[in-house]
Amino acid sequence: MDEHHLSQRLQLVASFVNAGSRIADIGADHAYLAASLIVNNVAEYAVAGEVARGPFENAVAEVKRQGLTGRVIPRLADGLAAINDSDRVDTVIIAGMGGSLIRKILDQGQARLATIQRLILQPNIGAANLRRWLADHRFQINHEQLVEEDGHIYEVIVADPVAMPVVYNERELIFGPLLLEQAGPVFRDKWLGELQRDERTIQQLQKAKQSPVEREAKFKHRIDLIKGVLG
Repeated sequence: MDEHHLSQRLQLVASFVNAGSRIADIGADHAYLAASLIVNNVAEYAVAGEVARGPFENAVAEVKRQGLTGRVIPRLADGLAAINDSDRVDTVIIAGMGGSLIRKILDQGQARLATIQRLILQPNIGAANLRRWLADHRFQINHEQLVEEDGHIYEVIVADPVAMPVVYNERELIFGPLLLEQAGPVFRDKWLGELQRDERTIQQLQKAKQSPVEREAKFKHRIDLIKGVLG
C-alpha cells in the first residue's frame, strides 16, 4: 500500500472526504491517506498526526519522498493536539483504532472540534459506544458503510455537527442507524459472525462453576437483538 494504492478500507474512508477539505488524519502511520487525498486533489491541506515516534518518522519520510512538504504536515502529538488553529482543519479522520480509543481522543480534544464540519471514523471494535458519544455531542450520522477486506469487516461512520439533539435507540447504537436500513450481505455476514461468537461466549460462561449472571444476561440480550435484526 502507498499513496497511489490505498487499502479498500482507506479507499472507503477517503471517499467521504469532501473536495477542498482541510483534513487531519489522527493516527496517520505512513501518512498514505493524507498524501493520497492531496495527490488526487481531494483535500487542499492535510495534517498527519501520530503519537508514536516511529510512525511519525515514517510519515515525515513519506511526505519528503512525495514532495508534499507544506501540504501534508506530519505532527508528533497525542490525538487532536496535532491540530493547530492556523491549520483551519474542517475534517477529522480517525481510522483503524478501537471505538473506545477513538471516543477518548474525541473526548480529550473537544476544544478542537468547535470548527469541525465532518468526522470520518473507522472503529475496529466498539462502534456502539462511539455512536453514543456522537449523539451525546450533537454529531449526526449521515453515512455508514461496511467494507470487507482480508477476512475482516470494517465499519466506517461519517458524522456532521447539528444544532438539534441527536437520539439513537439501542438497536441503532449497536447495528448503526443507516446500516440497519441497508442490511446487505456484508451486514448479514458481520452479524452472523457476532452471533456465533456471542453464543460461544455464553457456552463458556455456563461452564464456569459460578457463572457471572449479569454478564450472561447481557450476552443473551444482545443475541436476541441480533436474531431479531437478522430475522
